[in-house]
Amino acid sequence: MEPAQALSDLMELSSQIKAAVVLDNDGAVLASSPEDATAASALAASALELVGAAADLGSAGQEVTRVEVELDEGALFVVREGERTIVATTGPDPTSGLVVYDLRTCAQSLRAEEPKRRRARKPKEASE
Repeated sequence: MEPAQALSDLMELSSQIKAAVVLDNDGAVLASSPEDATAASALAASALELVGAAADLGSAGQEVTRVEVELDEGALFVVREGERTIVATTGPDPTSGLVVYDLRTCAQSLRAEEPKRRRARKPKEASE
């Protein structure tokens, strides 16, 4: 599924999510809702900073797959799945498990469309 469509589906599905951004493996914004480029860039930068800080807390070589920050005004969730990262903001007191489930479902729909690496075929032997 295309990132914009997956994000649109996510926003329809989850009433708790106020804004969301899909990032590629390099941290570039692939899709955002709402489509404000400045807000999307700021949200992406915050997510990458949080993932970096979380990685510093963990064991070397461990990949960060989820970060959640809850504030009085709302929460920020970051979910990494494969080569995609989805960042979302919510209002106050979100149902964390449900938000994470919705984000993982969205990420998996993106992952299903990632190109699969094809193996080279063995050359056919010449017939005698």
